[in-house]
Amino acid sequence: MNLVLIGFMGTGKSTVAAYLSRQYDMEIVEMDELLAIQEGMSIPEIFQLHGEPYFRSLETKLLKNLQNCQNKIISCGGGAALREENVKEMKKNGKVILLTASPETILERVKKDTSRPLLKDRKTPEGIASLMAQRQEKYLAAADFVISTDHKSVAKICEEIAEKLHFS
Repeated sequence: MNLVLIGFMGTGKSTVAAYLSRQYDMEIVEMDELLAIQEGMSIPEIFQLHGEPYFRSLETKLLKNLQNCQNKIISCGGGAALREENVKEMKKNGKVILLTASPETILERVKKDTSRPLLKDRKTPEGIASLMAQRQEKYLAAADFVISTDHKSVAKICEEIAEKLHFS
């Protein structure tokens, strides 16, 4: 089985993936990193040159290619779970874990990050909350369970994930 981490940017997917990887000796697949390497350009460059639909198609292809993998932690980009086709692929061979955080927490985590094209003109709690609200229904529909990352250590977050998965 794979663990698939979804959620809005800045909710802690990469940090949680790294901790779970060490804890359970699972390999990490950082989807955005892998796609940037495959395309030979950064995520903002892919968005700028080819547009969001092209990028979402790359995510779908990658998720399909990961179906033969076992014992991986797949850290998805913030929009990967917005496509129904992607969610079907995630669920075929994994448990989908939605990580959440408040708009204020997200802003604090991403305020200096310039590599997030969808946040370019939305770096306020209200801008983030608006985009989160647009995605909320699809995130919840995709998730096998939800873990809030607000005001928790990564160890505590991973402990909650392990409890939900019945890991020891």
